Amino acid sequence: MNKPLRRIALFCGILVLALLVRTNYIQYVRADELNANEHNRRVQIERYAHERGNIIVDGEPVTGSVETTDSDFQYKRVWKNGPMWAPVTGYSSQAFDSSQLESIEDGILTGNSDQLFFDRTLSMFTGEKKTGGNIVTTLNGAAQKAAFKGLGAKKGAVAALDPQTGAVLALASTPSYDPSVFAGNSMEDSDARQKLLQDKDKPMLNRALRETYPPGSTFKVVTAAAALENGLYTDIDEETDSPLPWRLPLSTNLLQNEGDIPCENASLREALRWSCNTVFGKMSNDLGNAKMIEQADKFGFNKEVFTPVRADASVYPKDNQPQNAMAGIGQASNRATPLQMAMVASAIANDGKLMQPYMVAQRQAPNLDVIYTHEKEQLSRPLSAENAQKVQQMMETVVADGTGTNAQIDGVTVGGKTGTAQHGLNNSEKPYAWFISYAKTDSGSPVAVAVVVEDGNANRDDISGGGLAAPIAKSVMKAVLDGK
Repeated sequence: MNKPLRRIALFCGILVLALLVRTNYIQYVRADELNANEHNRRVQIERYAHERGNIIVDGEPVTGSVETTDSDFQYKRVWKNGPMWAPVTGYSSQAFDSSQLESIEDGILTGNSDQLFFDRTLSMFTGEKKTGGNIVTTLNGAAQKAAFKGLGAKKGAVAALDPQTGAVLALASTPSYDPSVFAGNSMEDSDARQKLLQDKDKPMLNRALRETYPPGSTFKVVTAAAALENGLYTDIDEETDSPLPWRLPLSTNLLQNEGDIPCENASLREALRWSCNTVFGKMSNDLGNAKMIEQADKFGFNKEVFTPVRADASVYPKDNQPQNAMAGIGQASNRATPLQMAMVASAIANDGKLMQPYMVAQRQAPNLDVIYTHEKEQLSRPLSAENAQKVQQMMETVVADGTGTNAQIDGVTVGGKTGTAQHGLNNSEKPYAWFISYAKTDSGSPVAVAVVVEDGNANRDDISGGGLAAPIAKSVMKAVLDGK
């Protein structure tokens, strides 16, 4: 072979080698990247070519799939009572991806998870149509319905937990939305989502997990726990060193109580019963900011919580003396999600043990074989069993003969704490109504609840935790107890 031909042959060989390298690079090295590319429509078509698995509550699906006729995406998601379940499931949309459980558990629900590799391989040989797996939740349908119905047209949220396991029993947020209205990829779906995003009432905001509020007087149970844990007081019926009036440290301002209530040197039990700001503000000041932060942290403050859906971090801040005193009564820069305050009530009800909140009990393969079962996990121990039982006695007095009587349930021991949190600059806006509680049976507490209500239509003087939030908590607790 002459020299020019050898050069041409060598050049052609290099071209062929480059083509092989490029082809293998695209097919193997960049395969995952290209499959995940948002512009790869074939991947999206395959994703919606089969029915999505379901999210299960009480053994029944609260989701489903329907065939479409106006798109090359064959199936789209639908919900049963979407507004009630949206705070739990999130949404799954052909055009706008997914959120919350629909997003976190997408691999199982689409059938593409590595945990379902055997099922996918088997279906190739059996010829069975591909379907997704199921997510079995911990939610209690009756409790969720009670929470959603109780909130009604008001803005607010409810979080309910099983104190002994950490299982989420209810997670409601209002106003809500129906994820079905933008589950497709048409202009109508786009317009529906845009309308929701522009709504001033923020129906797509999950207030139970993603909104933090000043917890108001419900936080006084944390301050009481800090006082007991640090030995500031040991007997809940002994007098405290709490003068009336009490002046905020480094200030000329006097901390005020609501109404004519017996707060001077009141015991812990009486101070919680009547919600004495002066007692708990001074208590927080006596303990100091560092010890208050330490106690709040043990209850879960100052870090995000994953259920597995992420909940925003509640905050007990580093602050100066007067602000720390106000934070000790749930004001100033103190902020909490409803889930966080349900965790506080849950730990107290569970004799001081705080369990990790969770919503996914099991993952199922398409043939309903269980491929994952959650095991309960202790998150922390905010207070000793002895001190937890002392706080229980205090909270039970609140419901039996204090500000929380609207949460009483015949034949059941209920502990609770009301709260009315200031809102706006110089308390210029209508306050938030709070209530945290638990119900107790012979075998322990099966449910702890936190409720917050933003009722813009109520008269300011009618807004109270005992009046607005306690009846909702009662209905949720009763729904759980009735199912036991």
